[in-house]
Amino acid sequence: MWAPVQRELALLGHRSYAVDLPGHGFDADYSPHYQAPQDLAAFGAEPSRLAGVTLEDNVRQVVEEVRALSAHGPVVLVASSLGGVTASKVADTVPELVAHVVYVSAWCCVTRPNPVAYMGEPEFAGSLLPGLGGLAVGDPEAIGAGRANYRTADKDLIAALKEATMAEAGDGQWLAFLNIMQPDESMQVMLGDATVHADRWGTVPHTFVRLTGDRSLPIELQDRLIADADRLTPDNPFTVHTVHASHAGFLLKAKEVAAILDGTVASR
Repeated sequence: MWAPVQRELALLGHRSYAVDLPGHGFDADYSPHYQAPQDLAAFGAEPSRLAGVTLEDNVRQVVEEVRALSAHGPVVLVASSLGGVTASKVADTVPELVAHVVYVSAWCCVTRPNPVAYMGEPEFAGSLLPGLGGLAVGDPEAIGAGRANYRTADKDLIAALKEATMAEAGDGQWLAFLNIMQPDESMQVMLGDATVHADRWGTVPHTFVRLTGDRSLPIELQDRLIADADRLTPDNPFTVHTVHASHAGFLLKAKEVAAILDGTVASR
């Protein structure tokens, strides 16, 4: 996912390291029943490899990686979407090792403990995610994860998902992105306590990249997250940038995003 931004960062002279969280990358859970021809009954009954993965597991792994990377210079953590909860807790756990944390329309939890709790707030009302229930496969409690069938043959569902996540992409670009999405995500990560604290996370400089076309994490909720954090740390507010892109569409504006990250490093 991060390859477009990493390429632009390299052209600006920066080293970058893309993290695969537990149960992701080559450790992702891809069932034979997910392949065509699909067996959705069998797919929906299989326990997930992510069933036991917690937010604490994510944080533990990334803290280890931050420790290793910090030997080569200051570490700037960059997260998008759900990755924000892990980045937040890493900065909250080892603030002395994090030079800056950047949220690209990512979750930064201050007044609510996790993304699921924020989904009941008025600012989430414009999100298109609740309308995508048709993608769900299996019982999350039984399989231990949220599971989506991104290889569905339902063209209307795929179109709705595109509108929610990457509306500005061409059809080819959209399918390329869709095919790197894994079906499972840990419920425990989404429901963990991701709250940040003023005396730890609040000591780390932080930047928020607002995405005006985001229909997954609406701009109203992005602004709420920024405002809540600024009230928590009034002496260390968010540096805010705005990119006119959808939830994942910022990858199509990788040069613009990389320039923001370059400025973040330069401002240290």
